[in-house]
Amino acid sequence: MILATANLHKVGEMRELLPGVELEPLPEGYEPPVEDGESFEANALIKARAAHAALGGAAIADDSGIEAYDLGGAPGVYSARYAGQGAGDEANLDKLIREVDAAAGDRRAAYVCVLALVEEDGTEHVFEATCSGHLLGERRGSGGFGYDPIFVPDDTDDDRTMAELTAAEKNAISHRGRAARLLLAHLARG
Repeated sequence: MILATANLHKVGEMRELLPGVELEPLPEGYEPPVEDGESFEANALIKARAAHAALGGAAIADDSGIEAYDLGGAPGVYSARYAGQGAGDEANLDKLIREVDAAAGDRRAAYVCVLALVEEDGTEHVFEATCSGHLLGERRGSGGFGYDPIFVPDDTDDDRTMAELTAAEKNAISHRGRAARLLLAHLARG
């Protein structure tokens, strides 16, 4: 299956999360579609449909991000470009910390992941999962990527951020891990 992403972190993570599924990254020179959907589901389907149409075969696409409750769900679908087009993880993280600190209220947040599968025959399936937690005002940990250094998930017995968890611990509770297990269950029903 084609994994419709250019994000190398997601490619590695998805290969771990989907054992037994042969994932091919997007080929060099592939022009990704514009992600102009207003939801994670819409963007995941845009990417999966485009990869399926351009490359043939089954395609999987992920759209995910973080929603801060006190910011009305922001950054949401803009998580990857929250600090502006071309901004990296550090700039996005800095902006979220500033805005959540300025709101000075509820630090609750949730990671959201939607995986879209377009099968060879064009049949579409969507798998959505979340991971709830809260946001810190400073970074901790060196693992993970994106907003992981400030996100403390509810599903652990301690106060470690996603960036402080081992890969196995993170995959067991993460939004992407949960969505991947839903996808695997669908594929097993075959």
